Amino acid sequence: MHLDHVSYACTSGELADVVQRIGADLGAAFQDGGRHPAFGTRNFILPLQGGTYLEIVAALDHPAADKAPFGQAVRRRAEDGGGWMGWVIAVDDMSEVEGRLGRAAVPGSRVRPDGHELRWQQIGVLDLMSDPQLPFFVKWECVAAEHPSAGGSNVSIDLIEVSGDVDVVDAWLGKSNRDPLEGIKIQWSDEDDAGIQAITFRTPNGVVRID
Repeated sequence: MHLDHVSYACTSGELADVVQRIGADLGAAFQDGGRHPAFGTRNFILPLQGGTYLEIVAALDHPAADKAPFGQAVRRRAEDGGGWMGWVIAVDDMSEVEGRLGRAAVPGSRVRPDGHELRWQQIGVLDLMSDPQLPFFVKWECVAAEHPSAGGSNVSIDLIEVSGDVDVVDAWLGKSNRDPLEGIKIQWSDEDDAGIQAITFRTPNGVVRID
């Protein structure tokens, strides 16, 4: 099981400042990821070590942001003060997840600033909205060189702090394992607000914790 990326949400007006602040904290520069036309959102991304990446995402003033579950999730988290929105698991076989959850995945796409379109399938965003401890799942429809983590960086995720019920998340992942992500530790707690509380990164300048 592989962590595809983690998402940090903010308002569109805050996007530039948040990208600059977190980039300065991590000592790394984000890339303009472009827009998600069907979701009414846009993002900036930071490739990380280990084939994963960090996304900072905002909802745009666009009807799709009010209709698409992902746009709704981003807007809701931003309106609640912003911060960590969720974690996303990459799968090789989406049909296994579809069969386990009893519904079909939906298509997603993002148009990069250079005009190239990236496509994937995703499932579980509505569940994230109702229970923020749960990750959602993606299956990319692109070659490895086009994945947002391509190129990597000298920053890596060391620890994800999640408030939630580990048994519930185990059942959701279909994997009974207290440390389900390869090479990345998860620390569980029972804070009042379920979901990601903070992430600790290893950087050239040392360990950085962002809550």
